[in-house]
Amino acid sequence: MTPLVTAAVLLAAVTHASWNAIAHRITDKLTGFALISGGGMLIGLALLPFTAFPAAGAWPYLLVSAAIHIAYYALLMRSFRLGDFGQAYPIARGSAPLLVTVLAAVFAHEVPDGWATGGILVSCAGLTGVALWGLRGRRPDWAAIGAALATGVTIAAYTVVDGLGVRASGSPLGYIAWLMAVQGTVLPAYFLYRHRAGAWALLRPHASLGLAGAALSVTAYALVLWAQTRAELAPIAALRESSVKLRSHPNSAASFRPPSRMCTRPVAWACG
Repeated sequence: MTPLVTAAVLLAAVTHASWNAIAHRITDKLTGFALISGGGMLIGLALLPFTAFPAAGAWPYLLVSAAIHIAYYALLMRSFRLGDFGQAYPIARGSAPLLVTVLAAVFAHEVPDGWATGGILVSCAGLTGVALWGLRGRRPDWAAIGAALATGVTIAAYTVVDGLGVRASGSPLGYIAWLMAVQGTVLPAYFLYRHRAGAWALLRPHASLGLAGAALSVTAYALVLWAQTRAELAPIAALRESSVKLRSHPNSAASFRPPSRMCTRPVAWACG
């Protein structure tokens, strides 16, 4: 991985941490994710006239990825609602690179060398350690952990699908624009169906925050997609998950605490 690719993935980690923190600040999770997803759709549509149309071979990947992303958002919203999210979320992000390593070996024929494998294992162990440290001395919240592991599966799945898709597309920017435009329709449509006449009253107080989250989300994933055209998938996935460490640091602007009565440990970063 070149220094330029490494810098792009680290920047993606920062922006990814930031948009997740913004999403968590919006109390109603469906409202927050509808704004972020809808904002991503608007950004994607705005980019379409200025980007190359993805090659035909990329479209099966793009459509499958859009479906996986919807499942990811649904599971992430569920994780946000569960009390022990601060411990469960690092498990989701920490398990994903291991799954990416296996899936990339099978579908992309990418087997990392010894150093890369060691780095992936250290990263995953560190992320899992964040969760386990917060659980010390009390019973795990199995519902939160189950949601986290399911979320990790979707993260790994869309990472590999998009890695293959963007390589087949011939245009990373065109791929991200169409991906955002396609997947961004579902959550806003569901939100409007659920709330109908009261939708605008729910959206208006958080509109600027949600659109800022959308811009950060698109930027983060565009950087990752570009990096995936220039390096192997598993090391990128592991480096990207440093965003969890950024969010877990007590002095990080992107850090937060989950709304949990159980999160009473004095160590702030153990509470997410």
